[in-house]
Amino acid sequence: MKKILAVSGGIDSVVMLHLLKDEAPIVAHFDHGIRPNSHEDAEFVEKLASEYGLEFEVKYANLGASCSEATARAARYDFLRDLAQKYDGRICVAHHADDVLESVAINILRGTGWRGLTPMYSSEIERPLLDWQKSDIYRYATEHNLSFRQDQTNTEDDYLRNRVREKLRFLPKENKAKLLKLFKSQCALRDECERLLSEIAEAGQLKAVITSEPDERVAMEILRHMLEKNGFSLTRPQLERCLDAVKTYAPGKRFSLGVNRFLEVGKYSFRVI
Repeated sequence: MKKILAVSGGIDSVVMLHLLKDEAPIVAHFDHGIRPNSHEDAEFVEKLASEYGLEFEVKYANLGASCSEATARAARYDFLRDLAQKYDGRICVAHHADDVLESVAINILRGTGWRGLTPMYSSEIERPLLDWQKSDIYRYATEHNLSFRQDQTNTEDDYLRNRVREKLRFLPKENKAKLLKLFKSQCALRDECERLLSEIAEAGQLKAVITSEPDERVAMEILRHMLEKNGFSLTRPQLERCLDAVKTYAPGKRFSLGVNRFLEVGKYSFRVI
Protein backbone atom coordinates (compact mmCIF):
# COMPACT_ATOMS: atom_id res chain seq x y z
CA MET A 1 0.00 0.00 0.00
CA LYS A 2 1.31 3.44 -0.95
CA LYS A 3 2.46 5.56 1.99
CA ILE A 4 1.33 9.19 2.20
CA LEU A 5 4.01 11.00 4.20
CA ALA A 6 2.94 14.21 5.95
CA VAL A 7 6.09 16.32 5.66
CA SER A 8 6.10 19.78 7.22
CA GLY A 9 9.79 20.39 6.61
CA GLY A 10 10.64 20.15 10.32
CA ILE A 11 13.27 17.77 11.62
CA ASP A 12 10.81 15.00 12.62
CA SER A 13 9.12 14.67 9.23
CA VAL A 14 12.40 15.13 7.34
CA VAL A 15 13.88 12.18 9.25
CA MET A 16 10.75 10.11 8.58
CA LEU A 17 11.01 10.94 4.87
CA HIS A 18 14.67 9.92 4.77
CA LEU A 19 13.85 6.62 6.49
CA LEU A 20 11.03 5.74 4.08
CA LYS A 21 12.18 7.35 0.82
CA ASP A 22 13.15 4.01 -0.74
CA GLU A 23 9.52 2.83 -0.45
CA ALA A 24 8.49 5.40 -3.10
CA PRO A 25 5.99 7.24 -0.91
CA ILE A 26 3.91 10.29 -1.80
CA VAL A 27 5.33 13.40 -0.13
CA ALA A 28 2.43 15.56 1.13
CA HIS A 29 2.63 19.10 2.46
CA PHE A 30 -0.18 21.29 3.76
CA ASP A 31 0.54 25.02 3.83
CA HIS A 32 -1.78 26.43 6.50
CA GLY A 33 -1.08 30.02 5.53
CA ILE A 34 -0.80 30.91 9.21
CA ARG A 35 2.67 32.51 8.93
CA PRO A 36 3.61 35.03 6.20
CA ASN A 37 6.62 32.95 5.13
CA SER A 38 4.94 29.53 5.30
CA HIS A 39 5.29 29.15 1.52
CA GLU A 40 9.03 28.73 2.10
CA ASP A 41 8.33 25.47 3.96
CA ALA A 42 6.32 24.20 0.98
CA GLU A 43 9.14 25.11 -1.40
CA PHE A 44 11.68 23.36 0.84
CA VAL A 45 9.64 20.15 1.00
CA GLU A 46 8.98 20.19 -2.75
CA LYS A 47 12.72 20.51 -3.42
CA LEU A 48 13.44 17.65 -1.02
CA ALA A 49 10.88 15.40 -2.73
CA SER A 50 12.43 16.26 -6.10
CA GLU A 51 15.92 15.36 -4.86
CA TYR A 52 14.61 11.95 -3.78
CA GLY A 53 12.70 11.49 -7.04
CA LEU A 54 9.35 11.29 -5.24
CA GLU A 55 5.88 12.52 -6.17
CA PHE A 56 4.86 15.69 -4.34
CA GLU A 57 1.38 16.85 -3.35
CA VAL A 58 0.68 20.24 -1.79
CA LYS A 59 -2.37 22.22 -0.73
CA TYR A 60 -2.27 25.94 0.01
CA ALA A 61 -4.73 27.32 2.53
CA ASN A 62 -5.13 30.79 3.95
CA LEU A 63 -6.23 30.08 7.51
CA GLY A 64 -4.67 33.24 8.94
CA ALA A 65 -2.67 33.99 12.09
CA SER A 66 -5.74 33.74 14.34
CA CYS A 67 -6.49 30.16 13.30
CA SER A 68 -6.69 27.71 16.21
CA GLU A 69 -4.53 24.60 16.42
CA ALA A 70 -7.64 22.41 16.25
CA THR A 71 -8.88 24.07 13.04
CA ALA A 72 -5.45 23.84 11.43
CA ARG A 73 -5.11 20.18 12.41
CA ALA A 74 -8.56 19.29 11.04
CA ALA A 75 -7.81 20.99 7.71
CA ARG A 76 -4.46 19.21 7.43
CA TYR A 77 -5.94 15.77 8.10
CA ASP A 78 -8.79 16.39 5.65
CA PHE A 79 -6.11 16.98 2.99
CA LEU A 80 -4.20 13.84 3.98
CA ARG A 81 -7.35 11.70 3.96
CA ASP A 82 -8.21 12.96 0.49
CA LEU A 83 -4.75 11.87 -0.68
CA ALA A 84 -5.08 8.49 1.01
CA GLN A 85 -8.32 7.95 -0.91
CA LYS A 86 -6.81 9.20 -4.18
CA TYR A 87 -3.81 6.86 -4.01
CA ASP A 88 -5.46 4.06 -2.01
CA GLY A 89 -2.71 4.74 0.50
CA ARG A 90 -2.03 5.02 4.19
CA ILE A 91 -1.20 8.24 6.04
CA CYS A 92 2.13 8.39 7.87
CA VAL A 93 2.96 11.18 10.32
CA ALA A 94 6.15 11.87 12.27
CA HIS A 95 4.93 11.86 15.88
CA HIS A 96 7.54 10.45 18.24
CA ALA A 97 7.71 9.24 21.85
CA ASP A 98 8.08 12.74 23.31
CA ASP A 99 4.94 13.82 21.44
CA VAL A 100 3.06 11.00 23.16
CA LEU A 101 4.24 12.13 26.60
CA GLU A 102 3.27 15.74 25.86
CA SER A 103 -0.21 14.70 24.74
CA VAL A 104 -0.77 12.47 27.77
CA ALA A 105 0.36 15.29 30.08
CA ILE A 106 -1.92 17.83 28.37
CA ASN A 107 -4.90 15.48 28.54
CA ILE A 108 -4.30 14.88 32.24
CA LEU A 109 -4.12 18.64 32.85
CA ARG A 110 -7.46 18.97 31.09
CA GLY A 111 -9.07 16.27 33.22
CA THR A 112 -8.98 13.39 30.76
CA GLY A 113 -11.01 10.21 30.79
CA TRP A 114 -9.38 6.88 29.98
CA ARG A 115 -9.25 7.68 26.25
CA GLY A 116 -6.99 10.63 27.03
CA LEU A 117 -4.25 8.16 28.02
CA THR A 118 -4.21 6.86 24.44
CA PRO A 119 -3.50 10.01 22.39
CA MET A 120 -2.79 9.59 18.69
CA TYR A 121 -4.74 6.33 18.68
CA SER A 122 -5.97 5.77 15.14
CA SER A 123 -6.53 2.82 12.87
CA GLU A 124 -6.02 4.94 9.73
CA ILE A 125 -2.68 6.57 10.57
CA GLU A 126 0.82 5.12 10.93
CA ARG A 127 3.48 6.69 13.14
CA PRO A 128 6.85 5.17 12.21
CA LEU A 129 8.80 7.21 14.80
CA LEU A 130 6.65 6.42 17.81
CA ASP A 131 9.47 4.53 19.55
CA TRP A 132 12.00 7.29 18.86
CA GLN A 133 12.99 9.93 21.43
CA LYS A 134 13.62 13.46 20.17
CA SER A 135 17.32 12.96 20.90
CA ASP A 136 17.31 9.93 18.55
CA ILE A 137 15.84 12.09 15.80
CA TYR A 138 18.47 14.81 16.22
CA ARG A 139 21.22 12.17 16.23
CA TYR A 140 19.91 10.60 13.02
CA ALA A 141 19.61 13.97 11.29
CA THR A 142 23.20 14.83 12.24
CA GLU A 143 24.59 11.47 11.14
CA HIS A 144 22.90 11.78 7.73
CA ASN A 145 23.56 15.50 7.33
CA LEU A 146 19.88 16.30 6.87
CA SER A 147 18.65 19.88 6.42
CA PHE A 148 15.29 20.92 7.86
CA ARG A 149 13.14 23.95 8.60
CA GLN A 150 12.53 25.32 12.09
CA ASP A 151 8.86 25.94 12.89
CA GLN A 152 8.79 29.32 14.62
CA THR A 153 5.75 28.37 16.72
CA ASN A 154 7.76 25.67 18.49
CA THR A 155 9.55 28.32 20.57
CA GLU A 156 6.52 30.47 21.39
CA ASP A 157 5.12 30.28 24.92
CA ASP A 158 1.56 31.00 23.79
CA TYR A 159 0.80 27.34 23.21
CA LEU A 160 0.12 24.91 26.04
CA ARG A 161 2.03 22.14 24.27
CA ASN A 162 5.23 24.17 24.16
CA ARG A 163 4.98 24.97 27.87
CA VAL A 164 4.42 21.28 28.67
CA ARG A 165 7.34 20.34 26.42
CA GLU A 166 9.64 22.60 28.40
CA LYS A 167 8.57 21.00 31.69
CA LEU A 168 9.02 17.46 30.35
CA ARG A 169 12.62 18.19 29.45
CA PHE A 170 13.46 17.76 33.13
CA LEU A 171 11.46 14.56 33.67
CA PRO A 172 13.78 11.64 34.58
CA LYS A 173 14.22 9.04 31.84
CA GLU A 174 12.85 6.25 34.04
CA ASN A 175 9.62 8.20 34.53
CA LYS A 176 9.32 8.76 30.78
CA ALA A 177 9.79 5.02 30.25
CA LYS A 178 6.98 4.26 32.72
CA LEU A 179 4.62 6.68 30.97
CA LEU A 180 5.38 5.17 27.57
CA LYS A 181 4.75 1.69 28.96
CA LEU A 182 1.40 2.92 30.33
CA PHE A 183 0.55 4.41 26.95
CA LYS A 184 1.22 1.15 25.12
CA SER A 185 -0.74 -0.95 27.63
CA GLN A 186 -3.67 1.49 27.42
CA CYS A 187 -3.61 1.29 23.61
CA ALA A 188 -3.80 -2.50 23.84
CA LEU A 189 -6.73 -2.17 26.25
CA ARG A 190 -8.41 0.32 23.92
CA ASP A 191 -8.01 -2.12 21.02
CA GLU A 192 -9.93 -4.69 23.04
CA CYS A 193 -12.59 -2.15 24.04
CA GLU A 194 -13.08 -1.05 20.44
CA ARG A 195 -13.40 -4.69 19.34
CA LEU A 196 -16.08 -5.40 21.94
CA LEU A 197 -17.94 -2.19 21.09
CA SER A 198 -17.92 -3.15 17.41
CA GLU A 199 -19.42 -6.53 18.26
CA ILE A 200 -22.18 -4.86 20.27
CA ALA A 201 -22.89 -2.38 17.46
CA GLU A 202 -23.02 -5.11 14.82
CA ALA A 203 -25.46 -7.12 16.91
CA GLY A 204 -28.12 -4.43 16.42
CA GLN A 205 -30.78 -3.34 18.92
CA LEU A 206 -28.46 -0.57 20.12
CA LYS A 207 -31.25 1.34 21.80
CA ALA A 208 -32.25 -1.70 23.84
CA VAL A 209 -28.62 -2.29 24.86
CA ILE A 210 -28.07 1.33 25.85
CA THR A 211 -31.32 1.85 27.72
CA SER A 212 -30.95 -1.40 29.63
CA GLU A 213 -27.29 -0.80 30.58
CA PRO A 214 -27.21 0.03 34.31
CA ASP A 215 -23.74 1.64 34.15
CA GLU A 216 -24.11 4.99 32.40
CA ARG A 217 -20.38 5.10 31.61
CA VAL A 218 -20.67 1.89 29.59
CA ALA A 219 -23.79 3.17 27.82
CA MET A 220 -21.96 6.36 26.86
CA GLU A 221 -18.99 4.42 25.46
CA ILE A 222 -21.33 2.35 23.27
CA LEU A 223 -23.06 5.51 22.04
CA ARG A 224 -19.73 7.28 21.51
CA HIS A 225 -18.48 4.37 19.42
CA MET A 226 -21.60 4.37 17.24
CA LEU A 227 -21.40 8.13 16.66
CA GLU A 228 -17.69 8.06 15.85
CA LYS A 229 -18.33 5.38 13.24
CA ASN A 230 -20.69 7.90 11.66
CA GLY A 231 -18.11 10.70 11.77
CA PHE A 232 -19.24 12.49 14.95
CA SER A 233 -17.00 13.21 17.93
CA LEU A 234 -19.01 14.77 20.77
CA THR A 235 -17.77 16.38 23.96
CA ARG A 236 -18.73 14.66 27.19
CA PRO A 237 -21.59 17.13 27.95
CA GLN A 238 -22.93 16.68 24.41
CA LEU A 239 -22.68 12.92 24.77
CA GLU A 240 -24.58 13.02 28.05
CA ARG A 241 -27.40 15.00 26.42
CA CYS A 242 -27.44 12.62 23.46
CA LEU A 243 -27.66 9.61 25.78
CA ASP A 244 -30.57 11.23 27.58
CA ALA A 245 -32.29 11.75 24.22
CA VAL A 246 -31.88 8.08 23.28
CA LYS A 247 -33.42 7.04 26.59
CA THR A 248 -36.28 9.55 26.80
CA TYR A 249 -37.24 10.87 23.35
CA ALA A 250 -40.51 9.70 21.83
CA PRO A 251 -40.20 7.74 18.54
CA GLY A 252 -39.59 10.06 15.61
CA LYS A 253 -38.07 12.88 17.66
CA ARG A 254 -34.61 14.09 16.64
CA PHE A 255 -31.53 15.15 18.60
CA SER A 256 -29.33 17.71 16.78
CA LEU A 257 -25.73 16.67 16.12
CA GLY A 258 -24.99 19.99 14.43
CA VAL A 259 -24.32 20.86 10.78
CA ASN A 260 -27.82 19.75 9.72
CA ARG A 261 -27.29 16.21 11.01
CA PHE A 262 -29.51 14.50 13.55
CA LEU A 263 -29.87 11.38 15.64
CA GLU A 264 -33.42 10.15 15.07
CA VAL A 265 -34.87 8.04 17.87
CA GLY A 266 -37.16 5.15 16.99
CA LYS A 267 -39.16 2.78 19.15
CA TYR A 268 -36.47 0.11 19.25
CA SER A 269 -33.49 1.78 17.61
CA PHE A 270 -31.99 5.08 16.53
CA ARG A 271 -30.03 6.28 13.51
CA VAL A 272 -27.95 9.20 12.24
CA ILE A 273 -29.60 11.14 9.41
